[in-house]
Amino acid sequence: MSTTAPEHVELPITGMTCASCANRIERKLNRLDGVSATVNYATEKARVEFDPGTVAPQQLVEAVEAAGYQAVLPSTEPATGQDIADVDETAPLRRRLILAALLSIPALLLSMVPALQFDNFQWLSLQLVTPVVLWAAWPFHKAAWANLRHGAATMDTLVSVGTLAAWLWSLYALFIGDAGMNHMRMAFDVIPKSGAGADQIYLETAGIVTTFLLAGRYFEAKARRRAGAALKALLELGAKDVALLDAEGNERRVPVEQLAVGDRFVVRPGEKVATDGTVEEGRSAVDMSTLTGESVPVEVQPGSELAGATVNAGGRLVIRATKVGADTALAQIARLVEDAQTGKAPVQRLADRISGIFVPVVIALSVATLGFWLGTGESATFAFTAAVAVLIIACPCALGLATPTALMVGTGRGAQLGLLIKGPEVLESTRRVDTVLLDKTGTVTTGRMSLVDVTVADGVERSEALRLVGALENASEHPIAQAIAKTAAAEGPLPAVEDFTNREGLGVEGVVDGRALVVGRPALLADWAMHLPPELDAARRAAQTRGQTAIAAGWDGHASAVFVVADTVKDSSAEAVASLKALGLRPVLLTGDNETTARAVAAEVGIDEVIAEVLPSAKADVVRRLQAEGRVVAMVGDGVNDAPALAQADLGLSIGTGTDVAIEASDLTLVSGDLRAAADAIRLSRATLRTIKQNLAWAFGYNLAAIPLAAVGLLSPVIASLAMVFSSISVVGNALRLRHFRAQRPGAAATTTTTPAGRAEVSAEQGP
Repeated sequence: MSTTAPEHVELPITGMTCASCANRIERKLNRLDGVSATVNYATEKARVEFDPGTVAPQQLVEAVEAAGYQAVLPSTEPATGQDIADVDETAPLRRRLILAALLSIPALLLSMVPALQFDNFQWLSLQLVTPVVLWAAWPFHKAAWANLRHGAATMDTLVSVGTLAAWLWSLYALFIGDAGMNHMRMAFDVIPKSGAGADQIYLETAGIVTTFLLAGRYFEAKARRRAGAALKALLELGAKDVALLDAEGNERRVPVEQLAVGDRFVVRPGEKVATDGTVEEGRSAVDMSTLTGESVPVEVQPGSELAGATVNAGGRLVIRATKVGADTALAQIARLVEDAQTGKAPVQRLADRISGIFVPVVIALSVATLGFWLGTGESATFAFTAAVAVLIIACPCALGLATPTALMVGTGRGAQLGLLIKGPEVLESTRRVDTVLLDKTGTVTTGRMSLVDVTVADGVERSEALRLVGALENASEHPIAQAIAKTAAAEGPLPAVEDFTNREGLGVEGVVDGRALVVGRPALLADWAMHLPPELDAARRAAQTRGQTAIAAGWDGHASAVFVVADTVKDSSAEAVASLKALGLRPVLLTGDNETTARAVAAEVGIDEVIAEVLPSAKADVVRRLQAEGRVVAMVGDGVNDAPALAQADLGLSIGTGTDVAIEASDLTLVSGDLRAAADAIRLSRATLRTIKQNLAWAFGYNLAAIPLAAVGLLSPVIASLAMVFSSISVVGNALRLRHFRAQRPGAAATTTTTPAGRAEVSAEQGP
């Protein structure tokens, strides 16, 4: 038994024409030792996990070819939007459809309109329809023959047998049958049960059925391309070339593929950042909406991390590349989206099993229909027509398209909004969730300390206190000190500091503008015989009650000010909590902070239930406890300490601004870091799942109703073909409605479009 770690590969597959094809290939691959495969008809890809010690990648390709289809091993180069655009299966279908329509419509009119008929007009119909049946319908015949050689039957088998049977029967009627019989039946009438001879011709039926089926396949192919447009747009977002800096600081334009980790490159205003990197020179505002879905530019400076495909909206930047190619954030997002589109939701398994046995069952029903009506004494014409209608109306395509098209559109739209769904199985989890655990720091709050209040003693100016204390704190690296220094620097230049001393755990001391300053705990000031007056002590106590941190400052022998610093709540958190409640979810604040701080934050955002003072290692235990109580739990977090809880939860949502470990452990990633996106992600997942169920209900219902109607002679082959086409198009059209999903929040959401020149652009779409 091999102990080699399993490998994964995605095989692009050509030649599939319906869900039955995908099912056959899947069975063929899974017969190989050490292989677990799923084949997706809509994306035309096979996702294969295999043991490289048992099976070579080339054997996977050979297995697909042995089933009668074509597959290639994927390129080692990252995919591009242009690669996807180049694969256009609609062009040959369009040519065949145009010819079929031009020849079949006159044949149909000749059979339906008496004024157009003349002696022996049927021979003209034969000349018009024969190229349609033999050339325009050739893809159906070719696929049917290929499958027959491998002992299989697919949707193409039904179409090929049905159209050829109608054409061959008509040849028999014209060359051998009674030339004087009535050839003027109406193609859309209910099938007559008597009075039509055995040599009724079906030329217009064969032509029009072929035309309808080609039209259905053409529009289906176009819809599938539209469904994958979001992924194509993502892949097109990256820059095509870059201004590379050499060791002497000279610039030269090179293709972005030549960038290596460690290279320095220039990004001017209006240009895209070529790859992930760190800002080394310059300050600017950068439009992150291509990746996060948020249209407000982000200020960057030396040390800031930037992702490729974002747009420099301000000054000149010099960036050092930290990730290139398939390792960039854009490539990882595209990979996540493609993985989700290629996978199969549990709800799709039943449809796949039915599609796998559907075609043989339909052929058997068609033969049974023919035999039944002949056995009851009906005319051969009526029996044959009913049998052909059964063949043509059966449509496993709708079953095969129901789930993957909805997944393609839903996950693609999510990527445009900064919502990444890791896999199709996630959809079921979003439906069942009733409790949402929200990590506090970095999720509900910003995770950064900010100065929220300054209280000064009588006779002290606030601006002077902020200037002096900000200067002293600027010499410290402590987050609280930096929060004060940042606010002070924003109001004016800071003076120099002398004799700076850090008193570990207490505060700092130093001289600013000739004044000896002490900043820190009241105990540190007490060492200098400085005690807080009543108004400052009251401000300190009030801050502690709110769960905030109060820093005292004194100079000239007196306690002069209290600075209140806090990890501030995100502006969007209260709205996010309200949105989660509106979805019927129960939000719970989960944090390692003390109870007082946690309660204060919870009250500010509208959360009633708080679980505080939880050690990082115990967060997963909290999830397990709630699950044991019967709750279906979602967890929203951003840190390494949240990863176990994210993995344990029924649904894990990670903040995209958090750590890679947390993102890897989650089911949904909120790229923007906006907590409101959690509700949007759940809404989109539920909408996608709802669309899948609607599609499956329609596909099952259509076949359950249509096949019996055709078998009893209530549907002609022409109407049957039209109904079959409508079933597939309606399923795809329903899925495409997800492209209009909108984020229900006032922030802008990025909608990616592609200009005629092939350049990706991002526009702001306001939520309702």
